[in-house]
Amino acid sequence: MDAPRIDAYLRRLGAERPVSPTTEVLRELHLRHLRTVPFENLSVHLGEEIVLDEKRLLDKVVGARRGGFCYELNGAFGALLAALGFEVTLLAARVYGDEGRLGIPYDHLALRVRTVDRGDWLADVGFGAHCHLPLAFGERGEQEDPGGTFRIAAAGADAAGARGGHEAAEAADLDVIHDGRPVYRLEARPRVLGDFTTGAWWHSTSPASHFSRSLVCSRITEDGGRITLSGGRFKVTAPDGTREERELGPDEEVLAVYRDRFGIGLDAVPAVRGAGGGA
Repeated sequence: MDAPRIDAYLRRLGAERPVSPTTEVLRELHLRHLRTVPFENLSVHLGEEIVLDEKRLLDKVVGARRGGFCYELNGAFGALLAALGFEVTLLAARVYGDEGRLGIPYDHLALRVRTVDRGDWLADVGFGAHCHLPLAFGERGEQEDPGGTFRIAAAGADAAGARGGHEAAEAADLDVIHDGRPVYRLEARPRVLGDFTTGAWWHSTSPASHFSRSLVCSRITEDGGRITLSGGRFKVTAPDGTREERELGPDEEVLAVYRDRFGIGLDAVPAVRGAGGGA
């Protein structure tokens, strides 16, 4: 990741090149990323290959000014942070689903980021509606965030009765909890980007994955709310949680929302793969 690509990434975020990799800088970049780079799964339904290679991710997020889902967004953001001097570790997680069941291995990619001022943080710009700012990795009490109340807790046994990780506390699995509900189980073991290839493939192709069954494009707004486009339905969520939804009209209106509200220029409206007898 060379200097021109770093500068291009920061321009997309509307940020200046930082002097030092501090906690304050991490918080600013994290929030700017959530506001400017959408969480979206359009590639799954546009027939675009998802390749977990740093150059390909940067070509998409920076060059094509697109978004992505966790592997792409946190993969690209992690590369930027590392290039700016942060110590970045990729972590795997399994997302909690219906009835508290855990998802597949490598279900989610998150980042552990250490800063020059001795901060140790869980950063995640690829989970959709989640924390707006990094969470203190070693804190086990409640952490207030614009996105809600979060807590990182030692994980208990899974459905098979096994405890993940290692008996040593620093290596044991952790549950990330949002407003009292566990959202994903995090492994403390470091990973590399290529480890997540099977997870990205499963989420892109399996009929059991919600990413293959629906369209989503979402980002945080400047006031701390959220806008989401799901197919042809546009939803605006205010900071207090109140929502307004409307069904968009012709394709031109849908494409205009992608362009004007998310910064994504498309030639045609994406449709869920398999809908109407497609592939």
